Amino acid sequence: MTLLITGGTVIGPTGASPADVLVDGEKIVAIHAPGTGPSDTETLDATGKYVIPGGIDAHTHMELPFGGTFASDTFDTGTKAAAFGGTTTIIDFAVQRTGEVVQDGLAAWHAKADGNCHVDYAFHMILGGVDDDSLKAMDQLVNDEGISSFKLFMAYPGVFYSDDGQILRAMQKARDNGAVIMMHAENGIAIDVLIQQALARGETDPIHHGLTRPEALEAEATHRAIMLAEVAQDCPLYIVHLSASRALAEVAAARDAGRNVFAETCPQYLYLTLEDQLGAPGFEGAKWVCSTPLRSKHESHQRDLWQGLRSNDLAIVSTDHCPFCFKDQKELGVGDFSKIPNGIGGVEHRVDLLYQGVVDGKLSLERWVETIATTPARMFGLYPRKGVIQPGSDADIVVYDPNGRTRISVETHHMNMDHSAYEGYEIAGKVDTVLSRGEVIVREGAYHGSKGRGQYLPRGLSSYLV
Repeated sequence: MTLLITGGTVIGPTGASPADVLVDGEKIVAIHAPGTGPSDTETLDATGKYVIPGGIDAHTHMELPFGGTFASDTFDTGTKAAAFGGTTTIIDFAVQRTGEVVQDGLAAWHAKADGNCHVDYAFHMILGGVDDDSLKAMDQLVNDEGISSFKLFMAYPGVFYSDDGQILRAMQKARDNGAVIMMHAENGIAIDVLIQQALARGETDPIHHGLTRPEALEAEATHRAIMLAEVAQDCPLYIVHLSASRALAEVAAARDAGRNVFAETCPQYLYLTLEDQLGAPGFEGAKWVCSTPLRSKHESHQRDLWQGLRSNDLAIVSTDHCPFCFKDQKELGVGDFSKIPNGIGGVEHRVDLLYQGVVDGKLSLERWVETIATTPARMFGLYPRKGVIQPGSDADIVVYDPNGRTRISVETHHMNMDHSAYEGYEIAGKVDTVLSRGEVIVREGAYHGSKGRGQYLPRGLSSYLV
């Protein structure tokens, strides 16, 4: 089937230009000057709208086991919600815990996702136990499985935590095989002390989740990760869910020195705050418990994060989509904030929330597309198949209406959650039509895709390194 998208303005990292996009089967086959495309094919009118590459959410956690429960979105519900929001590829995290075989963890995640996804998907690998076997497995995953990024944790002692020696060994291995090390950068050992002290004082409300994870311990861990990567001969390092000004300053300094250090932030850190959400009355703040935590509105974090996106010290906006229902899941932490499952759902709203940044003058159209699509594809070995509108690329295309409006609400979202982290937010823009590999799967709010049509994407090495 061929389809000509006419009348729109194609947005890419290098600029915006009126153009018609010809799709044949699953691929983009030509970009035509307006009105010069073939006349004998089906057309999709994008007049007055933006034509952008499908979003790539490089950080999701579908069905993740955490704190005695599971993230409430399955690969079925989560990828369908992603499609509604203009995201046509997710990169989820397969999990290996201490003592487990890395390949067994990967096989378990393939089993969860296979036949259930509405959009294309790939995997990073969480290494919860760094030893000789898992280091050997890193080579095998890079060479044979299309997995070229590995996540380590400086937080969660006893669950995912790696000490500095383990981190260094994994970084050295990544330096050899070309992989990227992704780091959850918080000093978990010190945080656990602060948590126990807070609970001993009877400080049990959700806001104490944030107060016991101070931004100083994010900055310290970010600095330590950057130094360890230097010792590992400039191993590529990617800081996940960066939330705070001083951690960003550490990344910026490393980048100014020409280092292969990168970072992402998430919409929750750009819009939500410690006081207004996490500090909501009673237990309500549990809805916004995530790690790293929301930061204080009385400091400069949000301003600095938007600036970091403009300057490319923050390369990507992902969601860290890890949803839990308030009832029966978040409520596991009533009376003890440390037992609240960590996570916020947002896979459906990232494209819109970042577009609001364009409307507000905080981001250019080009940076919008870069941070939600092109750079994730380049960073994680999917470019140019994904992340760009050009001949030969997959026809993952979003027609975005800048004159539309989107109201975010639990009543209208498609994620498997009983609340919305962004309830009542009004976005000055709207996803109009979504194509995934040439197939129209969302059009004017109606779903036309199907479960199981999403394909696994083996990834190459990063094409974003300096």
